[in-house]
This record gives sequence, C-alpha cells and structure tokens, in this order.
Amino acid sequence: MVMGGALIWLAVVGLLLHAARKQKAPWSEKTAGRLIVWGGVAFPLVVLLALLAYAVWLMPAIRPWLARYAPAPETIEVTGEQFWWRIRYPATDGLPAFETANELRLPIGERVAFSLKAADVIHSFWIPALGGKMDMIPGRTNTLSLLPTKAGVFRAPCAEFCGASHTLMAFSVIVMEQADYAAWRSAQAVGSRAGGGEGEQLFARHGCAGCHGVRGVTPAASLGPDLTLFGQRQTVGAGTLANTAENVARFIRDPAAVKPGAKMPAFDMLPESDIAAIADYLAGLK
Repeated sequence: MVMGGALIWLAVVGLLLHAARKQKAPWSEKTAGRLIVWGGVAFPLVVLLALLAYAVWLMPAIRPWLARYAPAPETIEVTGEQFWWRIRYPATDGLPAFETANELRLPIGERVAFSLKAADVIHSFWIPALGGKMDMIPGRTNTLSLLPTKAGVFRAPCAEFCGASHTLMAFSVIVMEQADYAAWRSAQAVGSRAGGGEGEQLFARHGCAGCHGVRGVTPAASLGPDLTLFGQRQTVGAGTLANTAENVARFIRDPAAVKPGAKMPAFDMLPESDIAAIADYLAGLK
C-alpha cells in the first residue's frame, strides 16, 4: 500500500512539475486527450485494481485455500444494544455459560470467534488493536475471528452511528495470560455470594434486580447489563466513566445526564444514603 501510494504521489508531482515548466506552444487536442485517457483513466484504474486485488488476497476469509487456521476453541456472543454491549461466554471445560457486559476478556495467543448480533439498530464491533471491524445488524448474525498476540488493555468503540450516545458506547478489551484468563472464567461462572448487607438488600428492594442480575444473588439479567463481579470492571456506562462508587452513584441517580438516550430510568427520587449504599455494594462486587 505504501509503495502504491508512493507511485501515485511521484506521478502527480511529476505531472505538476511538467505543467509548471515553461512551454511556448500549447498542447494539441490529441495530446491532451492521450493524457486524460492514460493518466486519468488507465493509470489509476490499473494501480487501484492492483491494490484492491492485493488487499483482497490478504483477507483469509476470501482466500480460504491459503487459510491454515485452526478452528477457534470457543465462540463468544456479543450483542450491541443502545448503548451497551451484552457479552455471553459459552460453556467450556466443565464451566457453565455466563453473561457479562461492556468488558471483554480474552486469552493471549488463542484464536477466538465472535458471534455478532444487534438488538435494536445497526452497531459495529471494532477492536482497533486486534483487527478489523464488522457490522452488527438486527435479524442477522455475523461472525468474526481474532487472534490476540499481545497482553494489555485496549479500548473498543462502536464504529457505526447508533443514536444519541453513540460516542459513549465503548467496551474494554483485556488480553490476559491463559492461566489468568482461566481463573477469571472460573470466578465468573461461580459468581458472587449473597452477603445480606444493606446495599444488597436495597438493590433488591428498589427493583434493580428487575433488569440487572448478579449471579449467585439474583435471577439472571433480563433487560439491562449483568452486574456479576461488577467491581472488577474498569468503566461505568460502557466506557463512559471510571468505575468508582461516586460514578456509579451518579449513574444511578440520573443515567440520561451521563448518557443521553439511555433506557435506564432515573432513580433520583431515592434517598442519597440508599444510592450511596447501592453504589458501594456494586463497586465491591469483586
């Protein structure tokens, strides 16, 4: 691609220098026509077709006769919703399937397949540090395969305009060593343990469990994100705020003030002490 771009640049600069030189006689109509045909049609057509053919040749899904990838051991289901990410890990190695939200964890050096869906409007799944993007379309399931080769934390935005909080819809991608990843999966499968504290009781009393779930404590999440081990996550509101008790309380109080168009209703009618207790409870789910 760099070589192709350099070739085009040299040709344009050469034409510019040629046009800027002193020339007494004007070009004939025949010469000008040749310049248009060869320089304006044939040259860009050949160069762009060559670059396109090379780009297509690099895409394993389009050249399966050259692909020698082992099949991904598991397929993670990711569903885009306004304006957050529902992530479901399959059952594996004796561990049950489980659901999380807005944070994706992957093992380093192991190919992972993604089943991409959309619950409402078109979204687009994109982890810039790991690979290309793919649209998530209502009523359709697209698949994507990625191979993480470097440990670290990466940001992944929604790459398709999906509403008022499109720019506030992101998720964290944490690529971990395989042993750490296996331990995290085991902890997620087990979930949290009911502690009976004030925050947990208020979480149930004020109807939070009607939309959200905490494995081991409440029924599974139905409408909203699953909050199991929520305190481990790096952000609140799908990449919008850092995960602190203060920001959790702020989001509970008035979600639309943080994320316009959020479907979660405001709970600013609750006493501040109740909001703070619920926020502390969620932040402590580690």
